[in-house]
Amino acid sequence: MEDYHDQVPMPVTNVPHHPARRVRIEDQRKKAEVSDENHRTDETNDKENKDDKAKDVDLKCSESSSTVSKNIKDAVEHQPLLDPLSQIDNWVPETITIGALPALLYLNESVFEKTASELEDSEEILSKTLNQNSDLISGVYEGGLKIWECTYDLLEYVDDEGETFTGKRVLDLGCGAGLLGILALKRGATKVDFQDYNSTVIEQLTIPNVFLNCEEDDKNDEKNDSPPSKRKALNASEKLVDRCGFFSGDWNSFLGLVRNKTPSLKYDIIFTSETIYNTDYYSSLHNVFNDLLDENGIVYLATKSHYFGVGGGLHLFEKFVEQNNVFQIRYLKDVEQGLKRHVISLTFKK
Repeated sequence: MEDYHDQVPMPVTNVPHHPARRVRIEDQRKKAEVSDENHRTDETNDKENKDDKAKDVDLKCSESSSTVSKNIKDAVEHQPLLDPLSQIDNWVPETITIGALPALLYLNESVFEKTASELEDSEEILSKTLNQNSDLISGVYEGGLKIWECTYDLLEYVDDEGETFTGKRVLDLGCGAGLLGILALKRGATKVDFQDYNSTVIEQLTIPNVFLNCEEDDKNDEKNDSPPSKRKALNASEKLVDRCGFFSGDWNSFLGLVRNKTPSLKYDIIFTSETIYNTDYYSSLHNVFNDLLDENGIVYLATKSHYFGVGGGLHLFEKFVEQNNVFQIRYLKDVEQGLKRHVISLTFKK
């Protein structure tokens, strides 16, 4: 996966975290495309290589269980603190605005780089990624602290379609910052679960982002009311916790943990972005879709055509899905700028 270390670190100041600094979506895309430009390979060569790689997909997928088993990371369900925003009082979040979508607040990754030594990080992913100057260390850190550009493609697709999520059960798989799940919460989902490989990502990024956005919604709702009491704020947090779940661990372990929950849970919508970069993970990803998607549900997946350096991409994943003959793939959106990117859907074959 590409390195994005050309970004300018955001200074950490003792400024209250509201109002947030507004950032144009185009600027975010430029940040996300920095290393794509540096790692771009001629697409003609890429096309020639795809057929050779496709010949190996059966072998790679059949070996996926043994490969992934070496990097098993037990799933954990995380319980947010009563006041999850207390740890970020001095951080300045940024704002993403896309079309008619509600504004989405998030903590900039550069904050984590600047404050790595001060944060709780039992996995040591912050120091390891800085030391190795890498955005991905397979089996150690799967890139969750960054907002990858395909996430913006999927948000734009939701905006174009005007989709709302009233009454829906949603899973944000490989969530990172959690923007897709947060959007679902803001647009009426009754249940949203967030999953990422790394516990540090869930605790230091996803959970604060979720409560940051929902706190902003509460403030907007109460503009004409009396100032909220601390008890009222805690009640709002407790209600939010009832609507959310937060999980870390590899997908096989996550699936086992969720299967054991009662009552059993099926999702109407599964969002996942930039998660098919490694063919070794296709089997476990497919298992999550197969076991946790409602029979009438839909998976929205955003991806690059090919991931240089790690070998996965849409061509190989589509072949894997076709071989399993469980899901039907539909192309929803193609993006030609930079490396080719796509938004697709998966639904059960009838």
